Amino acid sequence: MKRNLITTILLCLSVMSNARTFDFNNTNLGNNPRVSMLVSQLTLDEKIHLLSSDLSVERLGIPHCGQDEGLHGLTLGGPGRWGLHNTLPDGTRTYRSFPTTCFPQEYGMGETWDPELISLIGDQEATEARWYAQSPLSRVSHALVLRAPNADLARDPRWGRTEESFGEDPFLTATMTCAMVRGIQGPDKTYWKAASLMKHFLANSNENSRDSSSSNFSERLFREYYSFPFYKGITEGGSRAFMASYNAWNGTPMCINPVLDSITRREWGNDGIICTDGGALGLLISGHHAYKTLAEGAAAIVKATTGEFLDRYDEAVREALRDSILTEADIDRAITYNLNVALKLGLLDGKDSHDPYRTIGADTNAIKPWLTDSARRLARRAMDESIVLLKNSPKQHLLPLDLSRVKNILLICDGKEDYADSIHQDWYGGTMPYTVTIADAFNELADSNNGLKINRMKVSNMALTAQQEQLVSQADIVVCIAGNEPIGGIDAWKKVTRPDYGREAVDRDSLNLPDEQWIRQVWQHNPNTVLVLLSSFPYSINFSQANLPAIIHATHGCQEEGHGIVDVLTGKYNPSGRLTQTWPKSIDDLPPMMDYDITHGRTYMYNTKPVLYPFGYGLSYSEFKYGKMKTEVNADGDIIVTVPVKNISNRDGVEVVKVYATFPESKVQHPIKKLVAFTRCPVKAKQSAIAKLTVRRSDLEYWDEVNHKWTFEPGVRLTF
Repeated sequence: MKRNLITTILLCLSVMSNARTFDFNNTNLGNNPRVSMLVSQLTLDEKIHLLSSDLSVERLGIPHCGQDEGLHGLTLGGPGRWGLHNTLPDGTRTYRSFPTTCFPQEYGMGETWDPELISLIGDQEATEARWYAQSPLSRVSHALVLRAPNADLARDPRWGRTEESFGEDPFLTATMTCAMVRGIQGPDKTYWKAASLMKHFLANSNENSRDSSSSNFSERLFREYYSFPFYKGITEGGSRAFMASYNAWNGTPMCINPVLDSITRREWGNDGIICTDGGALGLLISGHHAYKTLAEGAAAIVKATTGEFLDRYDEAVREALRDSILTEADIDRAITYNLNVALKLGLLDGKDSHDPYRTIGADTNAIKPWLTDSARRLARRAMDESIVLLKNSPKQHLLPLDLSRVKNILLICDGKEDYADSIHQDWYGGTMPYTVTIADAFNELADSNNGLKINRMKVSNMALTAQQEQLVSQADIVVCIAGNEPIGGIDAWKKVTRPDYGREAVDRDSLNLPDEQWIRQVWQHNPNTVLVLLSSFPYSINFSQANLPAIIHATHGCQEEGHGIVDVLTGKYNPSGRLTQTWPKSIDDLPPMMDYDITHGRTYMYNTKPVLYPFGYGLSYSEFKYGKMKTEVNADGDIIVTVPVKNISNRDGVEVVKVYATFPESKVQHPIKKLVAFTRCPVKAKQSAIAKLTVRRSDLEYWDEVNHKWTFEPGVRLTF
């Protein structure tokens, strides 16, 4: 044991003594000189290597640093197998996953309307990324660039990746995007804990034909809607990285679109990474037919300042150099942006780095970050806050469950997709360190409440048997658990097993919930029926809304899913979640899928048709009343809004106060209304609280397409 210790110490000292110091390691120099020094010392092969997602230069002591997914928790495993792949001598590939804290899908995170919480989630992800990158106990490749958040807008509920978005509103999505960016990157002014790489720029909200389609809309919608969360993520959140989407905008593929340089870099200030999506190089030729050869495509990508490829590119880049359609100077410029991110991560500092995050994971005796009590509490808080109470009939008033009277609870779900006994994950879900399913949480509830009995039932072929009908009728409360399978119910790309399912590469063909067939039968035999809708997107649950006494909505993917559901059903947590997307009554009420002009009746801002649930909707076990709004304009032209919020119920609660702007005197078309401020306002039972919000003047401006600038018009009105 002693000999091994001495050997280890001698080895470490040997490594330290052999560590070279380079001029770009000097932290007293400015960022630009350091990066320029580094670029001047690179060989052409090293420069070409830096066009990958790996920021390392082994010869110069710059360690490996790649990318990991992180939409709702650092992803080093899960259904997408984002963990470690090894190839054995016989050619067999093995796979290992690694545990990380798993939160609700980003759609559910949006429904919290809690930027503070989102920052904490980002911070947890970054801490775990640092641990895996730096701990002597780690057995996974190092990655400090996290592909998160998704700043795309859920303009249409048919979109197969709705689950990855914070919602349909640009202001809310921008606010949540900035919050996650700040959480991931941390508060230090010099260094980042991890880098936040936003996805997918731009207007990537159709899956069918996404690799060849064009999203067409005006410059004004580009500024005010589709790019707005990315704009704020860069200019206010501080992100210096994003991924270009597969699609084109107005005919030009995004990975080579001139706006990458002219707007996102020169105007907004993104001096960091722009990367392609996986396979984008090949799709320039086979999907968009923009070029005839990979060399031409690779040259165009690098010249557009897209400096990282997520697919094979080496031969294409070298051919482009040989054909003189790409220069080494072009490569220098592109990789300089990548190295700016490496610098912020402390990768260029050498052994004497002042990076405050460099010691994360060094203590091998410390509790791993995903096993801490704080991580558990954070996941549970996120699940609690994400749940939306859609209905709670005042006549039956089933929720919260009165356990002094309720003694027999029956849990029912579809036997094919058993949502009670398992937590279903999407393509970007991680490997959970533990799980608390809905059944687990109900069993815990029974253990702590004498006389409470929890029964289970699985429905086959969307129909109840005669015996099942009898069990339903005997229960005090029936909890129906239904929704979507996030992977689509099949292990095959571009395929799903139900028309209401969606996933990456597949849009939805239906908004109807097939489970309503058996839910109707349950309700007919027991009116005390609660629907727990676990879904990654809206459903047109018209029957359930019209007939069931209580409905809650939650998303998938959180390790504390069961606790969150039971917390809300029992009133341990008073629901405060609010919808971030309009839920239509029918798919027929939606504009054509590929119509990207949202002024044609899309989202709450332009829709004039009746809806099932509006944007921002959500109930509470408390009841709130608003007093008179007061406004004051400060020296910056921002409007300070204050309003008394009174809780007239006997239960403490949280009201999400939302301020909308209307433009009745405008000479140009504006949304019917648009969100410009919001806050979560806790209010004690039978008491009042003052909600204070700031409406920034800049958020009341519109993009003038004639003069190409943001413009403010007087006459704005604010409403709740």
